[in-house]
Amino acid sequence: MSKFNLPIAVTLGDPAGIGPEITLRAWRDRDEHGLAPFAVIGDPALFQALAAQSGTAAPIATIETIEDAVTAFARGLPVLPLANPVQAVAGRPDKANAAAIIESIETAVALARAGRASCVATNPIAKHVLYEAGFKHPGHTEFLAALAAEPGTEPPLSVMMLWSESLAVVPVTVHIPLAEVPKALTTELVVATARIVAADLRTRFGIAEPRLALAGLNPHAGESGAMGREDIEIVAPAVAQLRSEGIDASGPYPADTMFHARARAGYDVALCMYHDQALIPIKTIAFDDGVNVTLGLPFIRVSPDHGTAFDIAGKGIARPDSLIAALKLGARLATHAS
Repeated sequence: MSKFNLPIAVTLGDPAGIGPEITLRAWRDRDEHGLAPFAVIGDPALFQALAAQSGTAAPIATIETIEDAVTAFARGLPVLPLANPVQAVAGRPDKANAAAIIESIETAVALARAGRASCVATNPIAKHVLYEAGFKHPGHTEFLAALAAEPGTEPPLSVMMLWSESLAVVPVTVHIPLAEVPKALTTELVVATARIVAADLRTRFGIAEPRLALAGLNPHAGESGAMGREDIEIVAPAVAQLRSEGIDASGPYPADTMFHARARAGYDVALCMYHDQALIPIKTIAFDDGVNVTLGLPFIRVSPDHGTAFDIAGKGIARPDSLIAALKLGARLATHAS
């Protein structure tokens, strides 16, 4: 069976956040958006209570295997039960749910790696909740990379890409303080990140010759060294190395001129040197329908481009747009990977 015909494994996320309710709404709107079958790995009782509370017309179909989601999808939201219990109050995160949150992620990855799910779609988690329960990973992406590692080997370098139909961006350095970026940024890191981006754009996005535009670290890309040497000594050599390998890379460009419509037409993805340099433009352009895609893993992982939103959880106002976009993109990527 090709990956295109397999269901998507959706994780629970933090059950006190908006993940469960946007999953219900995505299933409710499945026909409108032409969504491929998916199953959430969670607690059927939680979803039944949430559907009743919110008035969402979404019956729950408890399934025994992920494969059952294909036939169950038309009659209800397929839920593959967890072994760990879930006791959630909307808007009130609780470390008692950490085991269930982690089990859901581990199960989804195991199903994808075993070829039983086309991809993994992760609902948002709150890292501080997991930290309180002893979680050892810096974040979601790092945990997924650890799960992808073969026994006795280091986790693969994973790359976070934020994607929309209008713009795709990759931060080379991610969740570190801005003051630490110049120390963390190296030519080797830029090159390694760009290689992964180029490879996944070819194999998963079907772009034969991906075009990578690299932003400069400093204002005006350093103004020929007047505003910092990093763009001359780190970024420019990375561009040269990538081009010598046959990768269509260009830059470094001043970041303040890279994201208007005319500029965006000239590349497939923008590689940015730090977190906000990448996330501010895409969240301005595609706030509701951006998708977080992890590149460099041996399975496809997509996620909504937003957090748990505890402040609006349970109020019936959370929008499923980003999760729907993630599910559609996951199914699309699976067609290229199958």
